[in-house]
Amino acid sequence: MERKHFLKSLFAGAITAPALLTACGKDDVTPSSTTTTTTTGGTTTTSSGSCTVIPTETEGPYPTHTPSSYVRSDIREDRTGYALTIKINVTNTAANCAALSGALVDIWHCDKDGNYSEYASGLTNVHFLRGRQTTDTNGQVTFTSIFPGWYQGRATHIHVHIFTSSGTSLKIAQIAFPEGTGSAVLAVNGYSKGLTGYTYYTKDNIFNDDSTGSEIATVTGTTTDGFVLTITLPVAA
Repeated sequence: MERKHFLKSLFAGAITAPALLTACGKDDVTPSSTTTTTTTGGTTTTSSGSCTVIPTETEGPYPTHTPSSYVRSDIREDRTGYALTIKINVTNTAANCAALSGALVDIWHCDKDGNYSEYASGLTNVHFLRGRQTTDTNGQVTFTSIFPGWYQGRATHIHVHIFTSSGTSLKIAQIAFPEGTGSAVLAVNGYSKGLTGYTYYTKDNIFNDDSTGSEIATVTGTTTDGFVLTITLPVAA
């Protein structure tokens, strides 16, 4: 979907996650890498086979209004759910995918019930599950969060926007979760919602053209001990 059409529909009436679902379409897609997706014991993991820019996705209908105000690693605020540590590695395709230090990384995602802060009814003045960090010398940022819930039409996901240190946009992306037997998505089971009506990765209108699975993170852990998500996002800097 072209951004101008997306913007026209963005604030048409009261905003809820399902109501703006169709605004979560593609902006444009950079050719995906030769990432290899492997399933072992039902759990899908992903490893990069080349130095190729991650696909571009729409910023979605719920971007952070003022991301520079939320420089923090713990983004939970008052939200409860299964613990999730998010580790994002940013690399530079212009330097043979060497670690990109000093980049700004914004993330945001819904709570366990599928609601976004700053947009959902009654939540416009709160800012949970949003944050910004600067990549270290290893190109990594780490956030403390909760496992996202889901809403109609979308697979479990996290939004990411990567900038240079001066604020120039490098990449808007989304991170998907492994699904199926043995996966964290199945273990969490949509919290109280369950997975009835859940949209799986291959049917998601954002991820369904990513045949290589380059947007799927590695997720380990349990509901008791918490989960750890790890993904590498190559960008052209």
